[in-house]
Amino acid sequence: MFFRDQIVGKYKILSTIGSGGFGTVYLALDTWIDKKVALKVPHRQNSDFGELLREPRLLAALSHPNIVTILTAEKQENVFFIVMEYVKGETLESVITRAGSLDVPTALDYTCQICNALDHAHRHGVLHRDLRPSNVLVSEAGLLKVADFGTSRYLEAAAHGTTVIGSPPYMAPEQFQGRAMFASDIYSLGVTMFQMLTGDLPYDTPTPTDLDRLIRGELLVSVRTRNPNVPRVINDIVLKAMAPELAGRYQRAGEVLEDILAARAATDPRRTPRTPLPVESSAAEVSDIHTRLKARETPPARFCWHCRKPLHARSDRCPFCGETQ
Repeated sequence: MFFRDQIVGKYKILSTIGSGGFGTVYLALDTWIDKKVALKVPHRQNSDFGELLREPRLLAALSHPNIVTILTAEKQENVFFIVMEYVKGETLESVITRAGSLDVPTALDYTCQICNALDHAHRHGVLHRDLRPSNVLVSEAGLLKVADFGTSRYLEAAAHGTTVIGSPPYMAPEQFQGRAMFASDIYSLGVTMFQMLTGDLPYDTPTPTDLDRLIRGELLVSVRTRNPNVPRVINDIVLKAMAPELAGRYQRAGEVLEDILAARAATDPRRTPRTPLPVESSAAEVSDIHTRLKARETPPARFCWHCRKPLHARSDRCPFCGETQ
């Protein structure tokens, strides 16, 4: 659509960042204020103008450090595009591909940031519907930004829709039936967690004939079968996030975040000797330990007002962005 050094309004095209099913993203320079931005050009330019504005309007309603910021939407030379902040870094998919698998602390830190983004979007009634590592940007400072809300919908529009949208390896069983809901994003988060901790997807890309097996949970495997270094309590969180049945799955991103923070405290090697985590505990024992740890020792979750990353209970300065609390 655009080419290098092309001038589009006040923007100078510098390079192509990437292209997906819904559009191409370009790195551009805002020549008025001398600032790099990202321009997303939807493939379907002949769509209804109101439909083209749907994504930027959704993003405009979401203002959060872990969500890519929308700056504006424009139409120049009969081409519609969305102007977004430019995040210098790489996709989470690239990070996983290069590393193979992430160490547990890094994977949990990234998961907490994604949870913050999802929780904010869900509180505003917005479902992502296509959460996956390629749609998560990792800045050079380690700050995650959830991107590509091109398939998103407000809950009231998505919950009763029949359109099957998403990336099959990350789609919850109900998404294959056109019934996306908040918990569907949580399922995608669970698959993403699995991939971060193991370097692999939990199963091969499902086909329509695999739907019954997916619903019955026959495609799922334990994280620890691929990476035995993952603590059992973290393994249980991933499996609950990927529960095939809605009743057994986390319903909100905030619930996942709370359990991760508690699990991180439980598996911290600096914990006191009187609360050890047995290596071969049963699920019931882990749940009991988890509950007691939350009640006795885990302080209320605190987050930085600026970057929204988790804070230590007694910290007065964010270790990630340096802001005073």
